[in-house]
Amino acid sequence: MKKPKIPVAKEGYPFIFFGVFSTIVAAILGYEIAALTAFFITAFVLYFFRDPERTAPEDDDALVSPADGKIILIEKIFDDKFVKEHVYKVSIFMNVFNVHVNRVPFPGRVSNIIYSPGSFYSANSERGALKNEFCAVTITTESDKKMAFVQVAGLIARRIVCWAEKGDEFAKGERFGLIRFGSRVDLYLPLQVQLEVIQGQKVRAGETILGYLS
Repeated sequence: MKKPKIPVAKEGYPFIFFGVFSTIVAAILGYEIAALTAFFITAFVLYFFRDPERTAPEDDDALVSPADGKIILIEKIFDDKFVKEHVYKVSIFMNVFNVHVNRVPFPGRVSNIIYSPGSFYSANSERGALKNEFCAVTITTESDKKMAFVQVAGLIARRIVCWAEKGDEFAKGERFGLIRFGSRVDLYLPLQVQLEVIQGQKVRAGETILGYLS
């Protein structure tokens, strides 16, 4: 039997507990405006760190979105950082109202993880894509294809959380990390992928099919 899961990411607990504590203290001291403000901030933080269950599509070839948000870029490039080959790059921008738990788009084994500190420009800008803090996870599929998904910090986001470790085996749609308070995820996909999404489309982590890897 599976244990019931609290639908809130544990990384949010310190912020939530601090908000609750501040609300209670302000209420006890009779600071009504401060208490009300702290209450609404706590409610927003609780909403931000929500972690709902998602059901991945059963199609073995389907590749799902690693993040909630909006597709802001689709292009063919040569990736010289992660998979070292020509790929489709798909960028998904998450605003502060999106679920920020990230999920693995396709089953595979983690072959490499690269973390790089950096700046905190707006995540949907070209400067942010080039210079911001990031954590890249590369997986190798059962058919020996490589793909990478890269968590990129944003203007407000100051903490990338990646639970994956080299050698881990992941199922499609399984959680691998989150980014606090607004950010983006970039995917580097094999050209064998048949993309089924367009720029500007909204997607949901673990559920929206980005394409098919035959």
